[in-house]
Amino acid sequence: MQQTAGQQSEPRSEPRRRLRLPRVRWDLLDCSLQGHRTVGRDVARVRREDALVLREDADGLRWHRCLRCDAWLPSVGPTAAQATREHLPPREQIRLPLRGRPLRDRYVLRLIALDRVVHVLGLGILAAAVLVFSGHRGTLDRWWTWGLDFVQQHGVVIDTTHGFLAQVSGWFSTPSSHLLFIGLGLVAYAALEATEAVGLWLGRRWAEYLTFVATSILMVPEVADLASGVSATGVALFALNLAVVVYLLLAKRLFGLRGGGRAEAAEREADSGWSALERTAPPSATQPA
Repeated sequence: MQQTAGQQSEPRSEPRRRLRLPRVRWDLLDCSLQGHRTVGRDVARVRREDALVLREDADGLRWHRCLRCDAWLPSVGPTAAQATREHLPPREQIRLPLRGRPLRDRYVLRLIALDRVVHVLGLGILAAAVLVFSGHRGTLDRWWTWGLDFVQQHGVVIDTTHGFLAQVSGWFSTPSSHLLFIGLGLVAYAALEATEAVGLWLGRRWAEYLTFVATSILMVPEVADLASGVSATGVALFALNLAVVVYLLLAKRLFGLRGGGRAEAAEREADSGWSALERTAPPSATQPA
């Protein structure tokens, strides 16, 4: 049906565009922090079979491929005195850096490791406070009693039978053996967290299992605490630990899930092995495209 004169057509609504988060290039991030990883800067001769990672153009300018981010970097070849080897070593002797998903996983594991370092510091301070309190309880009890009497003598009415003051007063009646047990338990827990942090930072498989088990056990009292009363801090801590457990279980393929360790090794080879370099290599030419 034709529109009458003077009648304006309704504006067409444009389709909504989906909000896309920027993709993190972990290889570029790693190279910006640690520098590019290249090989062959000390070789005297460039061969045709080296074209995957090292090339030389007609003018003698060399192009070195970053083994992490695939950038090609120009440089002048070494002099006869600077060259330490005739040509590139075989592939088995070249250590490839992490790329792709394995590199992303390393950053995630190190973030978890830093979280464990914070736990170690907090637990260490708390353990030291408990042990010092246990060793000097008599002196601290006298100071505490003197402080309460001083405040009350100056007209301040305080209730020492309820609330926080009652809890602090109760600490002085706790047996020394219980305090010692609590202090040593905190020290042991801090040592466990420190072990997790070191293992995760180094990317050890056993540390992933240890962190999964320890975090899963820690979530049991967190669930009980949330059942008795919901708080923002409790929900945040539970969500953080749940995210760590789910990530380790699925992304790191623990306990044989999603193919287990063999599938993870195959993924590492596909993303960080020589096959990954071959897939992303430019066509063989005198100078890389």
